[in-house]
Amino acid sequence: MYKYKRITVKIGSNVLTTKEGMLDTARMSALVSQMAELHKNGVEIILVSSGAVASGRGELQIDRKLDAVKSRQLFSAVGQVKLVNNYYEMFKSHGINCGQILTMKENFSTRRLYLNQKQCMEVMLEHGVIPIVNENDTVAVTELMFTDNDELSGLIATMMDTEALIILSNIDGIYDGDPTDPSSSVIRSISDETEDLSSYIQTKKSSFGRGGMMTKCNIARKVAHEGITVIIANGRRENILQSLLDDKSDTVCTVFEASKHELSSIKKWIAHSDGYAKGTLLINDKAKERLLSDNAVSLLPIGITGVEGEFEKDDIVRIKDGQGVIIGVGKVSCNSDKAIALAGKKGGKPLVHYDYLYIE
Repeated sequence: MYKYKRITVKIGSNVLTTKEGMLDTARMSALVSQMAELHKNGVEIILVSSGAVASGRGELQIDRKLDAVKSRQLFSAVGQVKLVNNYYEMFKSHGINCGQILTMKENFSTRRLYLNQKQCMEVMLEHGVIPIVNENDTVAVTELMFTDNDELSGLIATMMDTEALIILSNIDGIYDGDPTDPSSSVIRSISDETEDLSSYIQTKKSSFGRGGMMTKCNIARKVAHEGITVIIANGRRENILQSLLDDKSDTVCTVFEASKHELSSIKKWIAHSDGYAKGTLLINDKAKERLLSDNAVSLLPIGITGVEGEFEKDDIVRIKDGQGVIIGVGKVSCNSDKAIALAGKKGGKPLVHYDYLYIE
């Protein structure tokens, strides 16, 4: 009936909150009803939901100023309870169970933690339970936080091998100009060949969330490059989810077309691991040319011109060219001392094998 069998749905703060910053339970209920219909027709859904901080802010009256981290911890601790309780009751009214997953950026930093999360959500889906994912804002501090839930939803979509990531915002998609300008229109389709969109995208952040359209676009392009269709649409439109999954619908939205080449599960993890890199391998022009070619090649010691930072075997490292531009990330086969000793030498095993290498 619907064109996707497993999807990640990300609902932004501006969809779930009123202008006064309160939780919009009417809109929340409408979206739950849509997801319930999809669920009953065989669509597996992983929900990444914002709204906890805004929800808590609407419940508490604070008479003194708190810094950004403390206020976020306080509001999310209260708001997450309210948010999930609403989801629980709303899904229950449709005869559907949901479960809460609170995660942090560091839980994606190692393969073991990554697979542990994946296994938890897989068993939930197997038993008809809808996972509701959010960042654990009560313990996450600035340097360990996701950019926003757009970044988190991209990680979840790739981890769970979903066919589509649907990002619901409060506008119809990415415009070719200022969205408030009547002459601007929504860019309906974006592929790997589409020109740079930065001149079109508004850089201001959303009213209640941490992100903005630039973040959405960057995440969407990366996830689409990994073989997952990404859709940015207006979560306030009626029956938006059914419309997006209906083959015959022509709903106004922006679709980032999935790349035709598929990545292995481990390459998908590596693709999002740049933020956890422990060091850097500098390479020469010949090695860069080979890595950027269409051929499947590994990074050999002879192509290394320098090593930065300290790392152990199986850590994630960045790969930079002679101008310091990052061209990829990968899982290294030795520690930094051995990499320094091998740099520039002929022969030997790859420092980063093709199976554990992601080129940007």
